[in-house]
This record gives sequence, C-alpha cells and structure tokens, in this order.
Amino acid sequence: MALILGWRTFAPFPMNHSGVFLKAVRSNGLPSFPWGHYPWRGTGSVLDPEMKAFLEENTEVTNSGSLTPEIRLRLLTPRCKFWWQRADLWPYSDPYWAIYWPGGQALSRYLLDNPDVVRGKSVLDLGSGCGATAIAAKMGGALRILANDIDPIAGMAITLNCELNQLNPLPILTNNILDLEQDKWDLVVLGDMFYDEDLADGLHQWLKNCFWKHGTRVLIGDPGRPQFSGHSIQHQLHKVEEYSLPEPTRRENNGLTTSTVWDFQP
Repeated sequence: MALILGWRTFAPFPMNHSGVFLKAVRSNGLPSFPWGHYPWRGTGSVLDPEMKAFLEENTEVTNSGSLTPEIRLRLLTPRCKFWWQRADLWPYSDPYWAIYWPGGQALSRYLLDNPDVVRGKSVLDLGSGCGATAIAAKMGGALRILANDIDPIAGMAITLNCELNQLNPLPILTNNILDLEQDKWDLVVLGDMFYDEDLADGLHQWLKNCFWKHGTRVLIGDPGRPQFSGHSIQHQLHKVEEYSLPEPTRRENNGLTTSTVWDFQP
C-alpha cells in the first residue's frame, strides 16, 4: 500500500499501512490546503457534481468495523483504489476525513448511547472530519449543530454522509474556528485533535475560554496518543467512558485497543 503510511507520519495517528497523503505542511504543523480556508455551508443542491462523483467513486459506503454500526459513512477502505495507489495520484488535499478515527468513534458511540447529553442543545463538532460525531448528535436530538473542518472537501463528504443516514445536510464551516470570535455552544465535541503540540496548546486555550466565558461543556475523544496523554490538559480531564475498539480499528491503528471520552473541567 503506497498511500497510507507516509500520510500517517503526520496524521492523527500513525497506522501500519503504507502510503502518503501529506503533500504540504505549514510552519504551524497544520496541512496546507490549495483552496485556502473559506466558509462552506452544506446543502445537497450545492455539491459540485464532479467532486460528488469523485468522492462516490473513490470511497466505500460502510458501517462495519467501528463502534457505531448505526452510522453509515463514505470512507477510504482497502477496497478503494487510493488505499493502494501512490500518494501523488490523489488530486486533492490530504483526506483525513476519509478515515473514521478512534477518538471520533468513542465520542459518537457515547452520544448515541446518551442522547440526553445533546437533546435540545447546541453542539459544535470541532475538527469534524467525516462528520460522524455531528451525525450522532443529530440522531440524539441536538437542536443546533455546526460541523467545523478546515478542508472544504470534508464539508462535501459530511453532506454525503448526512444523506446516507437520511438526515438533512448540517451547517458546515471550513474556516479555522480557533481564529474566530467564540460563539456560545452548550457542548463542544472534538476527537483525535491532539496530534500536534502547537495545535494542542491552541486548542487547550480555546477550550478554556469556551468553558470560562459561556459555561460550555467539552467532551474530548482520544485513544491515548502521546501528544494528548503527555499534555497539561490531562490535569483538567475527567474520564467519562472507555470503549474497547473493534478489531478492524485496532489493526488500522497500530494495535490500539481502547478509546476514551473525557470531560474537560478547567
């Protein structure tokens, strides 16, 4: 497999496949996207037909091998050609959104099992990726949801994933929300985001501001990455739930066996 491993040298967790999605990284450690950062609000009618066809052709619809069989997603799997082909043949930015990461799986499972956490509330899914956690929040009865991911293609993928689950498209923001004035949210959820030291520091401060300014509850999903386990945020976390990962997810994440949901209490 020529595509996966090299990408994972930067990605939220290194996996034991081969390949590389990473083409460019800015000095702050975040991916450099050719489109820049701009808002993109998802509605089914605005999906670019060519991009929609590309995503449908090069991803697989699946609900197996994860903690949330209730949610169907378009993902990159071994049955997709770009799982095996050279990275430079992938024409767009690194498709982190095409993997259902273990932290996101734990968060989504928790929201599905505990709908009272989101029912009637406003929810921000930060670093939404494939949109699974935002979809779980919608299934749980969240009143207002925003999926935030800096890759516009992730926004398109989230809209397709909403359709797969018979949901209306969710509002999507592709600006870097850490650079924007903070809105008031009842709940912020983020999974697999503590993979870079500078990003972790920025997230930590932003989340503290959310908590102090608005009383926002923050739930974090992570399978125990060193950048998370060794960060000072650990002193402000309360373990909510720990999940045993399915075997396919374990294989794709260097044998990690569990993923945990944490309540952030600064």
